[in-house]
Amino acid sequence: MTIIALLAAATLFGGMTFYSFGFAPVLFKQLPMESVRPLLRGTFPYYYAAVIAVSGVTALAAISVSGLAAMLFGAIAVSTIYARQILMSQINAATDRGDKSAFGRLHGLSVVIQLVQIGLAGWGVVLLAAT
Repeated sequence: MTIIALLAAATLFGGMTFYSFGFAPVLFKQLPMESVRPLLRGTFPYYYAAVIAVSGVTALAAISVSGLAAMLFGAIAVSTIYARQILMSQINAATDRGDKSAFGRLHGLSVVIQLVQIGLAGWGVVLLAAT
């Protein structure tokens, strides 16, 4: 089970890191802003669903290996459910009504959540690799 947990954790960490620091920034550099926003808005539900699924599987696989790692991946799953089901719709609503202040605040929160999640995933990979 250690190898499954470690591979799932590495997949999650790599995917989250790539999406945040590779995919999204490249879109902003390569496409006009009027194309980037709808494209990113359309990809987030799928991205969040993948993070929920992989972090959930990782949490389950990690239970027998490291309780702390399992909790970290469980926390990623739960916080991503919040981000997908609640925060994303609030961000989209703020964008749709042109409320730049609310958008900035909510988007900032989503960025902080994402960075914390990446940190937790990295920590989880280290915990699993050390077993």
